[in-house]
Amino acid sequence: MSPNTITDAVAALMSRAREELTELVAFKSVADFAQFPRSESEGAASWIVGALRAEGFQDVAVLDTPDGTQSVYGYLPGPANAPTVLLYAHYDVQPPLDEAGWTTPPFELTERDGRWYGRGAADCKGGLVMHLLALRALKAAGEVPVNVKVIVEGSEEQGTGGLERYAEQHPELLRADTIVIGDAGNFRLGLPTVTTSLRGMALVRVQVDTLEGNLHSGQFGGAAPDALAALIRILDSLRAEDGSTAVDGLDGGGSWEGLQYPEDDFRRDASVREGVELTGSGTVSDRIWARPSVTVLGIDCPPVVGATPSVQAGARALVSLRVPPGTDASEAARLLTAHCEAHAPWGARVRCEKTGQGQAFRAGTDSPAYAAMARAMSEAYAGQEMQFAGHGGSIPLCNTLAGLYPEAEILLIGLSEPEARIHAVDESVSPDELRRLAIAEALFLRNYAV
Repeated sequence: MSPNTITDAVAALMSRAREELTELVAFKSVADFAQFPRSESEGAASWIVGALRAEGFQDVAVLDTPDGTQSVYGYLPGPANAPTVLLYAHYDVQPPLDEAGWTTPPFELTERDGRWYGRGAADCKGGLVMHLLALRALKAAGEVPVNVKVIVEGSEEQGTGGLERYAEQHPELLRADTIVIGDAGNFRLGLPTVTTSLRGMALVRVQVDTLEGNLHSGQFGGAAPDALAALIRILDSLRAEDGSTAVDGLDGGGSWEGLQYPEDDFRRDASVREGVELTGSGTVSDRIWARPSVTVLGIDCPPVVGATPSVQAGARALVSLRVPPGTDASEAARLLTAHCEAHAPWGARVRCEKTGQGQAFRAGTDSPAYAAMARAMSEAYAGQEMQFAGHGGSIPLCNTLAGLYPEAEILLIGLSEPEARIHAVDESVSPDELRRLAIAEALFLRNYAV
């Protein structure tokens, strides 16, 4: 089976891949059922069931996970005595945010300037399509030379831990020799990259209360304790003067020894406005891969339009805390809670609720699977050497799988390079990146089977 055979097979399958990604993106599969219909996620899961069965997968099943969402599993047997590879993706997506801010509708896959736009195109419905492309290319070129398990999660973006708990309750289901997580991305478009480090995450809802009810700001303002102002004080205390995270008791001095992220490149990738400084200290790689980062995701308070002259009795915020490998996410959530309580001004009452969590992850890279992936990526990317990079995001399942299957090798690849703008408006995927990564995954499975 030559690389050219696989390359040609993937190229021939790209139009079908676009059709399937169009169908998948159309599902508004946000696993927040208070705002998005459960039927959209169930429809996406059903679509995946059909796709796996059409490819000859056995034991295809919709798994009802403990957080009330669904994941999809399937098994494709390979030759006798072949190793087993688990392929992971997730079909749930982030909300579209400001739909009016999208150039084209978020749930309609649209081609523009050589990229395919739509929510989930890269993160991570495109990851599932990548897996399907690789498997179909191997079939077209001869056979799939390994046993394949596929698991497609339904609540990764919510961080509610449904699949992690299901895996712990059914430890044999996802057992594999190697696990390929298709939910990361190349460091730069066209630069083959394996992600070896993920920050963990703790989500905490902070509620501040000061009064029994809102008061007229003219009659009581100046003496009545404003809950919104108290919340702002608390949130401000989470960052030092230079913008670095400053949660009491949390180590913020880590360093990254691998691939470096030039500041000019980061400013361009992040669309930082001219004259605005980056936050924190150390290298950019230190800040986004090796140190904690706190982000205020949202605040419940009156909007400017329609606001009344009132002192607010209560206010709340949702705070995300990312932590590097070596820091326990549960401990980070405890420290964040203690910090918010300790920094409350004027005796304001503070209640903190942990709403989501995922542990950090660090992969070992000295293994046959990494060697097989390095050869595959070099072939798929015209001789370029595979790079190792970190990722500031979290994939909670990684640590669960590492704990359940300590002998398994875990590799993270995917379509979420910087231009993809995942979690933002106008998310997109490069079809050329999809093509090359599908080739790389197919070649990896061939190399790994030898």
